[in-house]
Amino acid sequence: MTKPISRKATAIPTRQPQEDIYTRITTKILSDLEQGNLSWRKPWHSEHMTSQVMRPLRWNDIPYTGINTLILWNEASDKGFTSPYWMTFKQATDMKTNVRKGEKGTQIVYADKFTKEEEDANGERKSSQIPFLKTYTVFNASQIDGLSNAFYKTPEPVIANQQERNQELEQFFVQTKADIYTGTKACYTQSTDRIQMPPFESFETAIRYYAVLAHELTHWTKHPLRLNRDLGRKHYGDEGYAKEELVAELGACFLAADLGFEPMPEAHHAAYIQSWLQVLKDDKRFIFQAASHAQKATEYIQKLVCP
Repeated sequence: MTKPISRKATAIPTRQPQEDIYTRITTKILSDLEQGNLSWRKPWHSEHMTSQVMRPLRWNDIPYTGINTLILWNEASDKGFTSPYWMTFKQATDMKTNVRKGEKGTQIVYADKFTKEEEDANGERKSSQIPFLKTYTVFNASQIDGLSNAFYKTPEPVIANQQERNQELEQFFVQTKADIYTGTKACYTQSTDRIQMPPFESFETAIRYYAVLAHELTHWTKHPLRLNRDLGRKHYGDEGYAKEELVAELGACFLAADLGFEPMPEAHHAAYIQSWLQVLKDDKRFIFQAASHAQKATEYIQKLVCP
């Protein structure tokens, strides 16, 4: 693919009340869930994106991460965009191209911090970092005229033998050095730090096997010696359990997009949807946290394979 012209171009984010940002994005995802749809899986269900899903990309080929991945996947699926590239109006202008008249952009977010100084009870000045979100608007390459052909090229479909082991994926999972053994069910047990997987032959396709393994491998990253992720699970089926399952679900989707396969739906998603609905209704910010945890898990796994 021809490398796009390298020009320095930056977005000018605008601050919005944080609750507005969290509420707007969470409400959209809740609406999908209430209809039985998983927002983050939409790209694989869209005819125009099937078998060619990848991370959304900035104008300079750097992938978007975390919650922005979910937002842009969702928008591309809803609007029928096939290009993975997104950019701001200014970036498009700096590249001597034009956003078509009447096109509406997509708001994404940028996390930042500011320093606040206060006097403590002893009269000493202390500073603290206060996190906040900014929003800015991007347009898909499909909404812009005049870009080089590289921006409009649709990713090539990934063709794989559905019944045979994929040696590249096999090597990827082996290189994580996770303790994976064959048993009767798919699960990660933290007390033994082992991943149990049913026999490869018991899955309808190889892709289903790797999709489930990616899910369990995301759970594996929560161990105290790795990312030390504790979302408050006390027992099976409680709120902490639902939160961790959502993180593993997103992590599997992120890994699948990066590795080029479809994160095949599992039978128990219908049951999970109800618990995820409740979690997101109770905490409008959790989808941001879940996407962040999933992003960290994916990056952790990738660094084990390609340090």
